[in-house]
Amino acid sequence: MRRSFSWILPLLLAALLAGPTAASLHAQNFPAPPNQNMPPPPPRPWSSLTPAQRDVLSPLRDKWDTLPPRRQQNMLQKSEHWVTLPPEKRDEVRLRIAHWQAMTPEQRKEARANLQQFRQLPPEERARLHATFEHFQELPPEQREKLMQQFRQLPPEQRVRFQGQPAPPPGGQ
Repeated sequence: MRRSFSWILPLLLAALLAGPTAASLHAQNFPAPPNQNMPPPPPRPWSSLTPAQRDVLSPLRDKWDTLPPRRQQNMLQKSEHWVTLPPEKRDEVRLRIAHWQAMTPEQRKEARANLQQFRQLPPEERARLHATFEHFQELPPEQREKLMQQFRQLPPEQRVRFQGQPAPPPGGQ
């Protein structure tokens, strides 16, 4: 019986690891973070933004002038990327943002820790987890839920055992 679960947990770990941070698993075309040794860019008052930038960044209007310059720069870069996205991708991003905003501070902290842990993995392991997550996402919702329930029923020490297990072959059960 224990052997039958050997392929389930890698799927679930990938899903749990990436669930709230699935967006981070997909390659994004955002610029690299600024070098921390460089001086921050000058602050940009709200009134200096173009109408298109103000439209995209409108949820931040009340806070914009109080944001640190690096955060403003980051948001401006993301807004430039936003306008290049097709409508369906924008909808997907909006859903992710809504999901993030609905999370508790503890859930956000856990998601950030999971992302940090994911980024520290060797590239091969990240690729394996990504492929496993993609496979999990392709399963019918009923099957995903069934696997999640089976995983939740395992004691914590059994969950940990599966971390080093290989991903199941596509379509394998």
